[in-house]
Amino acid sequence: MIPVVVVHGGAGHVPRERSEKSMEGVCSAARAGYTILRGGGNSMDAVVETVTQLENNPAFNAGCGSVLTNKGDVEMDAIVMDGKTLGSGAVSAVRNIANPIQLARLVMDKTSHVYLTAEGASQFARSMGIPEVPPESLVTEYSRMRWKKNLRPDANPVECQMGKMGTVGAVAVDSEGNIACATSTGGILNKMEGRVGDTPCIGSGGYADNNVGAVSTTGHGEAIMKVTLARLILFHMEQGKSAEAASDLALDYMKSRVGGLGGVVTVDPQGHWAARFSSLQMIWAAAQNDTLHYGLYTGEHFTQSIDDPH
Repeated sequence: MIPVVVVHGGAGHVPRERSEKSMEGVCSAARAGYTILRGGGNSMDAVVETVTQLENNPAFNAGCGSVLTNKGDVEMDAIVMDGKTLGSGAVSAVRNIANPIQLARLVMDKTSHVYLTAEGASQFARSMGIPEVPPESLVTEYSRMRWKKNLRPDANPVECQMGKMGTVGAVAVDSEGNIACATSTGGILNKMEGRVGDTPCIGSGGYADNNVGAVSTTGHGEAIMKVTLARLILFHMEQGKSAEAASDLALDYMKSRVGGLGGVVTVDPQGHWAARFSSLQMIWAAAQNDTLHYGLYTGEHFTQSIDDPH
């Protein structure tokens, strides 16, 4: 296998004025993850570092760029999964934490559980020494503007939601052939307090299995959960489909069966990868063989040297 990390920054529609920063963000994150792999590091470290960088980037709907609930608060979800052991850690509805993806990994590494939520997740974070951050540090002017716009009586929630999603995720294969996935999100705009989407749910927001591959998803969480999108893709791969074909089949099924749009990044144990989506756009980047690949629209594919800083 050839080590690879593939990253997405959310499916849907990225406003033109935000697309450049978003693209720079996923490319920088892919480079960071690939640097770990190139140095002999493992796939779990690579995906967690990749997603941490995206959580720290206000251009995305995760960490400090998260969308707001109907009450104007931030509630975040995240998951990691280790393809070697099928170990997983997830958190949901967490507040006042800069990097939910790191907390999800601690759930996997330090507890016998898979999934912690809300105040229980916060108590665990404190026990692990993770510092709390002020709530306002996670709220951007852009998120607050969109929240206020969607509160108006004449607001169209579907129109407001369309694509301005920025769930982030990554999949990776390391030099030992071990596979991992990580996904993190602030959820959907003006969601009900306590709403949990697909991201922290095994088989929906992500799945990793050394025997088959790994997937990280993005899009409309309720639709993704109904078809368990990540696991559905790996089912098709178990039947002999390529990462790309399996991703397309599952996305097509989600669209026809429940009317859901979304996107995925997928890898197989040999390092073959795909970035596929049924939405208008999905910002993605992949790093392999010292080459950075990236795109935004269907059919768009640019490359450059991984060591090129631009």
